[in-house]
Formats: sequence, structure tokens, C-alpha cells
Amino acid sequence: MAERRTVLGGSPVFWLFLKFVLLGPWLRLMFRPKVTGLENIPREGGAIIASNHVSFLDGLLVSLVVPHRRVMYLTKTKYINSPLLRWFLTGAGVIPVATNDVGAAGDAVTAAVQAVHSGRLVGIFPEGTRSPDGRLHRGKTGVARMALASGAPVVPVGITGTDRALPRGSKLPRPHPVRIAFGPPITSAVPESEAKDPALIRALTDQVMEAIRTLSGQETTAEINPAA
Repeated sequence: MAERRTVLGGSPVFWLFLKFVLLGPWLRLMFRPKVTGLENIPREGGAIIASNHVSFLDGLLVSLVVPHRRVMYLTKTKYINSPLLRWFLTGAGVIPVATNDVGAAGDAVTAAVQAVHSGRLVGIFPEGTRSPDGRLHRGKTGVARMALASGAPVVPVGITGTDRALPRGSKLPRPHPVRIAFGPPITSAVPESEAKDPALIRALTDQVMEAIRTLSGQETTAEINPAA
């Protein structure tokens, strides 16, 4: 079963078909993505791509605009187990996350670290789910645990416009321009003895979320910004 598999590696050929033939041209035509900061994405070696999440389109469009490399996303198992999405997600390559199982969620972080160590780009939405109100919500600590365990840089990403292109609850997308901004990498090299320090993990998570907020221009919740 998908829940027991830590990585669905996908097919590079299938991904190229999706990107350049089946989905890519249509996505570019519909959403005309304007991209900045691509120079911040390492051309080789492992890294973590961390972005805000306001629409189902977010991962698709980030993967579309990253040149030369595939992005392997952490993805909830409920989507992988959906007959409609299974073929697409397993072919593209994802890391399953069983969100109702703490142990399995930890396994997903371990699998993500291994993927980063192998030189992959791993994508994550630190909020854990799509924003219900368009604001940026407090980040979960998986992104920091991945970064501290792997020593890999985190590239923050701010996405705007996808909430208009495919709003929460909508079944069909609509044409709307999208902006995707990649920020400077955040490095987190610390001694192994400090990598599991809860205070450090929380601080790094908040640093990543602040970088995402700067790029996306979103309002934050009181959970992030008590003065808001």
C-alpha cells in the first residue's frame, strides 16, 4: 500500500512528458507564470524548496518553472490513494506523508532527508495544507528538521495568483496570471548535537516562514505575528 512506501521515485521520462507535452504548455498558456529568483535554485546537489500554499496548482507550477531539475514533493497519502491522482503522482515522483500517523510523518521526514542527500530537490509546504483564508499560517517544523538533518539549503518561495486561478473549493481552474518568486537560500549548518534542539528547530522554521511571507506579500495569522 502507498502508506508503507517512503518514496515513490517516479519516472524522469514521464515527468518530461508532463512538463513539455501534456501539462506544461497548457499551464503556461493558462497562467502565464512570471518567475523571479531562479538563480537561487542550486543547479546540482540536494536542496529543499519551501513555499506558501494557497491552491492545488502551487506544486505543479513550481515544478514547471524550475529548469533542468525535478522537484519531489511531500504529498499526503490521501491524494496518492485517490484513483484519479495516483497515476500522476506516482509517475511524477513524491514522498508520501500519512498525516494521521505521527510515526509515519517522521518516516516521511527521514525519506526526504535521504532524497536530499542523494542530490534531489525536495518540495514542501511548511503550513502543512492549503491556507483556508489566504493568509500565511504558522509553519510546521518538518522543513527545519529536514534542513538541520541534511545540512541542505532551504530555498523559500512565494506564490501569488494561484488562489485566483484555482480557489479553494473550485473544481476547474480559470485563466489568471501567477507570480512565483524564489528567494536566497537559507543555510542551517549546525553541529549534529544541536540539530534536534526544539528552540533551534522552531527558530529556523519561523525564519523560513518570514522569508516566504516577504516573497508572497501575504498577511500572517496572529499565531505568527501576535501584533497582527
